[in-house]
Amino acid sequence: MSTAPLINAIQNRLHLAGYHDVSTPLKIAGVEFAFTGAMRGSEGRALDLVLLVDTTTGDYGDRDGARVRQRVEALSRALDVTASRYVITLILSGAALADGVEALSETCRVLQVENIAIDQAGRPADKTAERQLDDRIRVLLPLTLPIALTNPETGSGPAMDQFIAALDQGTDRAFVDAVVDASAAGEAAVTEAAAHAVGQPFRKRSEGETS
Repeated sequence: MSTAPLINAIQNRLHLAGYHDVSTPLKIAGVEFAFTGAMRGSEGRALDLVLLVDTTTGDYGDRDGARVRQRVEALSRALDVTASRYVITLILSGAALADGVEALSETCRVLQVENIAIDQAGRPADKTAERQLDDRIRVLLPLTLPIALTNPETGSGPAMDQFIAALDQGTDRAFVDAVVDASAAGEAAVTEAAAHAVGQPFRKRSEGETS
């Protein structure tokens, strides 16, 4: 079964964001669940499970909102049985479903990707299409801040520059740099980086002690 160009474009973009393909059909608690594609996040997004549904080709009955909802709800229950901590995001690729989307949003995060110009190689056709694709799946992508010059007189400029400028002069710069660098990878990465930076002086002191 060939993969639709729009599905390829979504997968390629998520690969760049650190997501990895998961073999389908998914087998959880002894039950198989068929989806057009599945992907898992990494590092700060390691608990993200992304399910791809091709509503244009309609494989696995994916033009029927009720059938899609039943499959996702069954998968969610199976994950609960196994005490999984995965957070499900369902990407509807192609034509919007006539019904069932609101009910789906009660079970998982639902993103709709449609009306984007894609070439046969599975790439956005131009810069506008690239921005449109990113906008549709923005919640899954690392946070990036625009690069711009900061005006030292007015304090205007990128949000991160303004944040750093607002810190007390005595704030540990190594700590700030570690947290800022980790911010692109999500909340868990920031927490881990902060804990590591705070504990570093204690580890150095312990290593320097003699028995």
